[in-house]
Amino acid sequence: MKRKIVTIDPEKCDGCGLCVPSCAEGAITMINGKAVLSADNLCDGLGACLGECPRDAIKIEEREADEFDEAAVEKHLAALGKPAPLHQQTPQAPAAAHHHGGGCPGSRAMSFAAPQATAEAVSGGSRQSQLAQWPVQLHLVSTTAPYFQGADLLITADCVPVAYAGYHEDFLKGKAVVMGCPKLDDNSFYQQKLTELFSKSEIKSVTVLKMEVPCCGGIAVAARQALAASGRQIPYHEVTIGIQGQIKA
Repeated sequence: MKRKIVTIDPEKCDGCGLCVPSCAEGAITMINGKAVLSADNLCDGLGACLGECPRDAIKIEEREADEFDEAAVEKHLAALGKPAPLHQQTPQAPAAAHHHGGGCPGSRAMSFAAPQATAEAVSGGSRQSQLAQWPVQLHLVSTTAPYFQGADLLITADCVPVAYAGYHEDFLKGKAVVMGCPKLDDNSFYQQKLTELFSKSEIKSVTVLKMEVPCCGGIAVAARQALAASGRQIPYHEVTIGIQGQIKA
């Protein structure tokens, strides 16, 4: 499969080893005084190691590589006598949370029960979040995350939750969600990622929320093209939100 993965330039690497402890999966090792990637399936491609290299020898590239394998990471770390990544050290984690995947702790896949509104919250006029997963950004989600299996999927343009006041209750509640901005990102990447998601997960329905500005239509185009490329027959619905927060269509 073609995916993002770490590459290390041996000409720039001076063997300082600062990148090794920064990789939670233990994917980087030192051989003959140089940092090297131990195996493709140990690298999640999120690049937590990038900021640790003083020689700028580590980059993220997109190429054919084995899929990231969490089980292989666990076995590899055990062989090295190292503790499991942060997301697997669950005694201090809330009982309702379930963590999957690796890399930067802020990008680890998590599914959890959306909080229920309390009497105090209702009486005070506040609203409860309906988010039941993490992460949500299309660049960061795993297409095999458990929370996508059998889910109603909400594909949201980044600006929608800011413009539409009732986003959580009216659209997000009960759904898995991915977010992106076709104006700022590569829309072909969105199409590729969504095609993979539709192909690998038993998505029950797809709802696309986009803004009325022309550039925002790209996220709907990517979703429709991904559905066609996946060959899946999934119920599809688009909603356009006005820049003043109204539902346009």
